[in-house]
Amino acid sequence: MVNISEVTAAPSPDLLTPDNCAVLFIDHQPQMFFGTGSGDRTAIINSTVGLAKAAKTFDVPVVLSTVAAESFSGPLLPQLAEVFPDQKIIDRTTMNAWEDSAFVEAVKATGRKKLVLAGLWTEVCIVLPALSALAQDYEVYVVTDASGGVSPQAHEHAVQRMIQGGAVPVTWVQVLLELQRDWARGETYLSVMDVVKEHAGAYGLGVVYAQAVIGAHAAG
Repeated sequence: MVNISEVTAAPSPDLLTPDNCAVLFIDHQPQMFFGTGSGDRTAIINSTVGLAKAAKTFDVPVVLSTVAAESFSGPLLPQLAEVFPDQKIIDRTTMNAWEDSAFVEAVKATGRKKLVLAGLWTEVCIVLPALSALAQDYEVYVVTDASGGVSPQAHEHAVQRMIQGGAVPVTWVQVLLELQRDWARGETYLSVMDVVKEHAGAYGLGVVYAQAVIGAHAAG
């Protein structure tokens, strides 16, 4: 029962903020994209880069990881690497990133308990570290549109498995706007609008229209 006297205008501690989360990009690589069949690969690339720019806009720590980059899967998605040109990329042999000590140490170094995961393939390289992190009391959020599996069923079943394990499914735009939260947050407003216009499709066009008709500071 709600105690009205204790109700305040305060956000839930479950919400993502620039100070409580880290974003983990796992195996966005050519060979992994070749095998992705759960959705349009160009759309997944767009969502991935949008998520990366969201993290950069709010100075959220990120971890970039690849699997067998030189022997099989190829380099990290160039558009993603360009967002973080000085970021070290952790290459692994393990399909489960959480079984790689360098990866886990990088996650620990962020000091964040809320982990936002995106990558390929959902049913292997995302579900395995997601469940492993959950088992060690991290809070896990999976960016479903910046991830992909070998088939629609593989992707969806993996998402459902992670939900059952306690993970929260989100989209990249949801993460971006959850971090912004308030259109009066002027220090990030223009950068958020730039990301929206570049990567958020019809929503971005709506912002272009609103700013042209209403004014440069029309809210998103």
